[in-house]
Amino acid sequence: METLATLGPASLFMISMTLTPGPNNVMLTASGANYGFRRTLPHLLGILGGCFVLFAAIALGLGIVFERFPIVQTLLRLVGSAYLLYLAWGIATAPPPRFGAVEGRPLSYWQAAAFQFANPKAWVMGLTLMASFLPEDGNTVVNALLLAAFAELVALPCIALWAGFGMAIGRWLKGPRSWRVFNGTMGALTAACVLFILG
Repeated sequence: METLATLGPASLFMISMTLTPGPNNVMLTASGANYGFRRTLPHLLGILGGCFVLFAAIALGLGIVFERFPIVQTLLRLVGSAYLLYLAWGIATAPPPRFGAVEGRPLSYWQAAAFQFANPKAWVMGLTLMASFLPEDGNTVVNALLLAAFAELVALPCIALWAGFGMAIGRWLKGPRSWRVFNGTMGALTAACVLFILG
C-alpha cells in the first residue's frame, strides 16, 4: 500500500521536473528540429536509460558518495559544464539541414545515457525522488528498480514533447538564416545551463 500511495506524488514530481527546461530538453528540441523525431529517438531513449541507472544507483548508495566526498560533486559539475559547452558549440554551429540529405549526427543512445551522470538536474531529480518516494517496506533493490522504472515511464511522454516541439519548429524554419538563428539560440540556451550548474 505504501508503494502505491507514493506513485501519485512521484508522478507529479517527475512531470514537473521533466516538462521544465533543462539541458536534456533544450538538446532534444534542437535535435528534433535538425534531425526529426525518428532520428532523435536514440537520444531520447538514452536519457531515459541513463536516468534509470543513475536513479537506481543513487537509491542503492551512490548518493552517499556526494556526502562523504564533496570533491566528487565539484568534479562532476566541472566535467558536466565542459561537456555541456562542447555540446552547445556543436548545436550552435550545426549547418542548416537540407531536404533529403542526412547531415550531421544526433546524440547516440550511449552518449545521452552517459551524459546523465554529468547532468546536475538528473542528479537533483534522482536524489529527491529516492529520498522522498522510495518505500521503506519491502526489498530496497526491488523498490529502487521499480521506482526508477516508473519515473522514466512518466518522463517518456514529457521529454518526447520537447523532441516533437523541435520537429514542429523545424517545419516552420525557412532558409539558412532562420536555421542559423535557431541553432545559435539553442546553443546559447544549452550553454546557459552551465550558469545553473556552477551557480
